[in-house]
Amino acid sequence: MSDKKIAVIGGGIAGASIALYLSEIGLKVDLFEKGTSLVNGPPICHLHAGGNLYREIPDEQCVTLLEESIEALRLYPDSIDYRPTVIAVPKHDAGQPLDLLPRLTLLQDEYQKLIDKDSKNKVLGEVNEYYRLVELEELQHLATLDEKKVPSTAEEWLIPFAKHTDLSLLKFPVVLVQEFGWNVFRLGATAALSLEKNANCQIHLNSQVTKLSQQQPEKWQLGYTKNDLPAEHEFDYVINAAGFKTGEIDDLAGFNRDRLVEFKAAYVTHWKGTDGFWPEVIIHGTRGTPQGMAQFTPYPGDLVQLHGMTEDITLFKDGLVESAKNSSQPQLDEKFLRKIDKGWLEHEVTTRGQRAIDHISQYIPAFKTATVAGKPLFGAQQIPGDDSTLRTAGVSFESNHYARCEIVKASSVLTCADALTEKLAELGFVDKDKVGARLFPITDTIEDQAITKRSELYTQQRGYPIALAYRNIKQEEECYA
Repeated sequence: MSDKKIAVIGGGIAGASIALYLSEIGLKVDLFEKGTSLVNGPPICHLHAGGNLYREIPDEQCVTLLEESIEALRLYPDSIDYRPTVIAVPKHDAGQPLDLLPRLTLLQDEYQKLIDKDSKNKVLGEVNEYYRLVELEELQHLATLDEKKVPSTAEEWLIPFAKHTDLSLLKFPVVLVQEFGWNVFRLGATAALSLEKNANCQIHLNSQVTKLSQQQPEKWQLGYTKNDLPAEHEFDYVINAAGFKTGEIDDLAGFNRDRLVEFKAAYVTHWKGTDGFWPEVIIHGTRGTPQGMAQFTPYPGDLVQLHGMTEDITLFKDGLVESAKNSSQPQLDEKFLRKIDKGWLEHEVTTRGQRAIDHISQYIPAFKTATVAGKPLFGAQQIPGDDSTLRTAGVSFESNHYARCEIVKASSVLTCADALTEKLAELGFVDKDKVGARLFPITDTIEDQAITKRSELYTQQRGYPIALAYRNIKQEEECYA
């Protein structure tokens, strides 16, 4: 085992997953997180196994998202909501449903290639069922059927959408695609439980990094405060995975990098709903306009998470900022930092939450009876470079034992980890056969029941409804019987 010591700064999805990966292959890792628990950042709810939510990104990014999502699903299977996604184009939108068809067939072919490469990649169902085009006539027929508490076929998943969506507002066909949900609380619980069990990793919570300097080549002095007490350690390698604060760590280390930071929010609502469990629903729209994309994400306990890609709902005026010449850290306005550090004002929660309800109710009229169920899921997201539409990003390196992991979508973490492991193998920190090994012996021992218990704790600690800790219909039945 290598005696080299690695510091990972930031305990979000990227930092926790990188620390998990490296400690699983035998490297000594110290993970520094300024918060009280791991993976407490921007809201994720969707496993982008193809990226079909984003019409504006190129096909090559979608192929990357497909591959990375399959890898992430294999690492964190107990955090996945196994339900499909309906994608629809409204009549007022300039796009056409069949515009997605070339991409969908490409992704279907790529999925087959990944299975041919490794049969364990078959995690999105049968290849010929990756997507399905659904015409108006079929939906009209499905609307006459009874909803299912436990959908088991594509048709059964479509019934509630068919019954309760105003189909007169949509273009046809709509698409049913195997892009699943992803539960951020369960992901964080899995990572934390694995790292706590791994003697190779030391987790430092409530720890703010305040200093990074090199007194000698290839050695870093890292200073931090833990529970307001100063401390300092020496490390052989530093990995900056500080999320939207990545630029602050770059500044401490003396490195320059252009990046964007965007503040976004999703809204937790309660809806008695209908008789069946819904798929996720995406209604396409032009980002940043009053008719931006509407996203309806169902959870157990009659909870629905909502995104509306307008400046009045998920996006914010002046919420996208870029780094300045004298700093790698883009500066969010104080009103956003106040939300991150101190919380939301009550009127902000109710006003924006109601706007989200109104936005989706355009298409699902019965949803107008929904109510805001608590504070939003929110946070700031870093995007390297200057392209705000970028959805696939990974790791970048400096010459002196320093790297940064800047993911935009959570599924990119294993791509980052592979690149980092390859670099560490070049430096002699780890054997080359560890690169891309995808072996997680400790993580694989974490039981679903333990993940659920820790997820419940996280929802309560962070002030969210406990039902967000559960991921599927079976658990819902167990918890609400």
